[in-house]
Amino acid sequence: MLHFKKTYLCQKFETLNKPISITAIASISPLGTSQSEIWKNYNSKNHFFSEKQFTHDKALVAEIPAEAKKQIDQLRLSDNKYKSLDDSVLFAVYASRNAIKDAGWKPQDNFGINIGSSRGATTVFEKYYEEFLKKGKTNPLSSPTTTLGNISSWVAHDLQTKGPEISHSITCSTALHAMLNGVAWINSGMSNKFLVGGSEASLTAFTVAQMQALKIYSKSKEDYPCGALDLTKNKNSMILGEGASTACLEKGKTNNALAIIENMGYATEVLEHNVSLSTNAKCFQRSMSMAIENLGSEAIDIIITHTPGTIKGDEAELNAIKHLFGDNQPALTTSKWKFGHTFGASGLFSIEMAVLMLQKQQFIPVPFLNQDAPDSINKVLVNAVGFGGNAVSILLSK
Repeated sequence: MLHFKKTYLCQKFETLNKPISITAIASISPLGTSQSEIWKNYNSKNHFFSEKQFTHDKALVAEIPAEAKKQIDQLRLSDNKYKSLDDSVLFAVYASRNAIKDAGWKPQDNFGINIGSSRGATTVFEKYYEEFLKKGKTNPLSSPTTTLGNISSWVAHDLQTKGPEISHSITCSTALHAMLNGVAWINSGMSNKFLVGGSEASLTAFTVAQMQALKIYSKSKEDYPCGALDLTKNKNSMILGEGASTACLEKGKTNNALAIIENMGYATEVLEHNVSLSTNAKCFQRSMSMAIENLGSEAIDIIITHTPGTIKGDEAELNAIKHLFGDNQPALTTSKWKFGHTFGASGLFSIEMAVLMLQKQQFIPVPFLNQDAPDSINKVLVNAVGFGGNAVSILLSK
């Protein structure tokens, strides 16, 4: 077993022999659309949940703000072909436009694109399926507007780039898997630039009902209804959010780098249950150890956890962190207590949070933990995992 682990780590290091720069990052989320607005909201003590009326009941969700919705509506009306697209596509287009603008990329750069989603075109798919049940037939656009490749292909169309475009769904670790792919393409020499990210627009009655059926959805009326990283909670408290986040990756250490991808780790564990991790999250132990393999545990200043607010999910990841770091546990934080779980996009929102902390040199705490902020922020580890135990850990530095 030890021999397997050692070989596994060695093989991983050989694939990441060059640093990768994050030269821009952009998003649309319940926190807003501009980096200044997002940073301001991260530093508030408020959460961004509200009750939304669905078909049969109300539920807590985190929606993008009214002004952001107006901008998405304007984007939808800007091109006749965009009128039939799902919000998951339009969120990704919006974020991607802003990201490449900030990075100074041009269409002729023919950069690669890998933007994934756990749920994909949820609203559009449900609309067409409801129509089919009523009429026995459906719209000709029902297939092309609901495929998993729908997001990246439309972003490539919108940005007029002719590089490789990839879409995938690896549940809640989708966005960080997109980052793995971008790094691999750049290190292979097949591309010098890659736009990566995740997008999710799954605030539908059916999606919320699925989470409620798993008995993991929050019904809390407390000040902080999502208890992500609350170690004292005695009930599940996951809440869904929506949005998209994309990042521009470039080879080497560039002058305009916001942060550097130093290393990355990934692992999949054998399922013990359809949705849960093993008690000590072996997949996280492996992915984190891969990402920090050449460093002592004391070198990591912050871990941005996946912790969705479920009792078993949060405990498993924290057990993995304790197992790996022992007494040198870094400061812990997450964004999910503030605007919920955005499924496949969540990993890139965590990357954005990490970049902001590295840039501002300020720790963003959670309201449930009494812990010291690091004196300086030089290295941040970002975790994500999805159904099936597909864990990814990304190590970022200044």
